[in-house]
Amino acid sequence: MNPRDLLRRLPVVTRLVLAVAVTMSLVLTGAAGLVYWRVKTALDQQLNDDLTTYQRSLDEAVHTKMPPPPGPSGSLHQVLDPQGRVLRSSDALRHQLLTATELGAVAHGVTLRRDVGSLLPITSDTLRLQAKRVTVDGQPRIVIAAVRRGHRDEALRELLAQLALASALTLIAASYVGYRTARAALRPVERYRSGAATLADGAPNTRLDVPADRHDEITRLGHTLNHMLDRLEAAAERERRFVADASHELRTPLTLMRAELDVALHRPRSAGELTETLRSVDTEVQRLIDLSNALLDLEELGSSDHLARSSVTLDDLVEAVAAPHRRTAERTGRVLTIETPDTSVDADARWLGPAIGNLLDNALRHGTGAVRLTATVDGGRLRLCVTDEGPGFPPEFLPRAFDRFARAEASRTSEGSGLGLAFVHAVATAHGGSAHAENTGHGSAVILDLPC
Repeated sequence: MNPRDLLRRLPVVTRLVLAVAVTMSLVLTGAAGLVYWRVKTALDQQLNDDLTTYQRSLDEAVHTKMPPPPGPSGSLHQVLDPQGRVLRSSDALRHQLLTATELGAVAHGVTLRRDVGSLLPITSDTLRLQAKRVTVDGQPRIVIAAVRRGHRDEALRELLAQLALASALTLIAASYVGYRTARAALRPVERYRSGAATLADGAPNTRLDVPADRHDEITRLGHTLNHMLDRLEAAAERERRFVADASHELRTPLTLMRAELDVALHRPRSAGELTETLRSVDTEVQRLIDLSNALLDLEELGSSDHLARSSVTLDDLVEAVAAPHRRTAERTGRVLTIETPDTSVDADARWLGPAIGNLLDNALRHGTGAVRLTATVDGGRLRLCVTDEGPGFPPEFLPRAFDRFARAEASRTSEGSGLGLAFVHAVATAHGGSAHAENTGHGSAVILDLPC
């Protein structure tokens, strides 16, 4: 399996701990390497300074043919001729320090410095030597100065052990802290997952427990999920309401149509009787169409997040909507008065126009006397008020006037589905406004208040 695929299969906490461990390993390795390099450089510089000083003392002693001077603790020396014969040597040295190649290079004037033995693994008689050619009475001599590296190597080995121990403990502590931090950070995510699983199992009104005193990324995720749950529950409620409303209201016209057709088919009918039956069926079909359109409009309004707002000339919109209602008022001998300012508003004409039409239709259908539509724009708000001179709303009906299929008792046998004011309320809510009904001293009034 591809290592990357294997890594992706690991839990998030494990991946986070691995990332912390790898990162800390790189950081600790770099820091330990820097510390080791600085200490090693300082120790080597001190060792080289001692070696150079001892080398100069040996050179002077060879020139003056004096005994070798005492050097640093653990210092050694050898004096060779160009053929490699040992002319003078420290008692502790039992072998020649230079190889044949190195001897030839120094004999030709090269100053040589090198280490004997290694830091790891531990070896005995570790040295740092420096070889240089000198001339004594016209004869070349090779002078070798050496100092022991035991203290320097021991200090570096101790430093390596301490750095390794400190790095291991730091890595363990960082991994543990990373694990605890990752678990604490992801604990709300697991809680959110459990809550979502509960919702998926059908538990109603499930919401995630989001702390109110925080505003980090996990908290914002919780608020987003709760908002999503609100939207899902609202959508499910709209679907249930739509199905219930449709089944409730469509049953009556369908039953009437079935009764009309059964009667027509029960025995032979004259052409006039069949025509009358078809007209009745046509009326019920039109009622079904109007009811379906109204329900679909309400569903679309309830599920839309944003309206297509644009600048609308209020006077032109109201006049276009009111034109067919003027003709209806004239046929019934009533007066329709409209007062609108010549101004523009920011609204969705696709929905605002039908809402105004529903207000006028309700006033002409259920009210009496003159109907008046007044529109005012003030402080960035549009206020539309439609009044009539009828008996008004029954007091017990006012609190539910904007509910779907709500109809006053006196109007239950009249035309209409009871969705007109519900549609007006949905348009107001979608625009961020409100709608309410009230009784005046001379009839009823329905007010639509929208931000514009």
